[in-house]
Amino acid sequence: MRITFFSAKPYDRETFNRLNESFGFELIYFETHLGPHIINAVDQTDAVCAFVNDKLNAEVLNELALKGVKVVAMRCAGFNNVDLEVAKRLGIRICRVPAYSPEAVAEHAVAMLLTLNRKTHKAYNRVREQNFSLNGLLGFNVHGKTVGVLGTGNIGTSFCKIMLGFGCRVVAFDLMPNPELSKLGVTYLPKEEVFKCADILSLHCPLNESTHHIINREAIALMKKGVMLVNTSRGGLIDTKAAIDALKSKQIGYLGLDVYEHEGQLFFRDLSANIIEDDTIQRLMSFPNVLITAHQAFLTEEALRQIAVTTLKSVHELLHGESLSVKSALVV
Repeated sequence: MRITFFSAKPYDRETFNRLNESFGFELIYFETHLGPHIINAVDQTDAVCAFVNDKLNAEVLNELALKGVKVVAMRCAGFNNVDLEVAKRLGIRICRVPAYSPEAVAEHAVAMLLTLNRKTHKAYNRVREQNFSLNGLLGFNVHGKTVGVLGTGNIGTSFCKIMLGFGCRVVAFDLMPNPELSKLGVTYLPKEEVFKCADILSLHCPLNESTHHIINREAIALMKKGVMLVNTSRGGLIDTKAAIDALKSKQIGYLGLDVYEHEGQLFFRDLSANIIEDDTIQRLMSFPNVLITAHQAFLTEEALRQIAVTTLKSVHELLHGESLSVKSALVV
């Protein structure tokens, strides 16, 4: 049985090849993202493995069905880039990795928070140039601050626990509050109240119709002046133009982004020799209080291993007509 991978990087190949030994799939890799431009490369394959910026719209799914593809495995938690209605009509099973080391993403969010605050990235560059001045490196104590969290699934829960350990007051919004977090001291509030009281706001919710641009002009206006905003979830949660205006007015004091709503043509590529035509991200990168990483929050050894194991196991079970051992991995 064959699985064809798209958006495959060297770390994907190494991990999947190593863990495939117990499954015995034939693995075919393409580094390009999946879309109409590359669909003809899919040949005699039982399953396609895709990632966050691959396009699985009606056109692509119809072509995959004609080529006999039975399973599309998303090696990530999100599936907002898949037309689920079309997949269901075509009989293509869609699975995902619902949880892959949630600590990896939560810890990266904390790393961005601390870097923005204590400016360690700037201090590192200064010292390498033999500049030992502390001017411009002033930060604040995270201890005692109010940290707001939107979304308390696996990742959001891990983030809340870390921030409680820092001695923060943690407030959260989720449609389904987690009783465990409430017992630990997390206070659930309406999202508008979270916006109003948070010194630091971290996003950990999925991207769907109800959460698209959940951080918009109206939401930002409710926030404390100088708020720190960190997003390691999905780029579309933030209205980027509204965030830029808020940075200019100093309503947002710090912005950390591991995701970007127009990242599809940028992230996971080496564009160091290219002229970036995206004026919006260029504007973001011009702010000294903005920190951008290229969707790397998931990138730990533990997370990659869990992604590979769950993906290979789910594809094996679906192709053999078995019930999925990870129930929440099945989408349609």
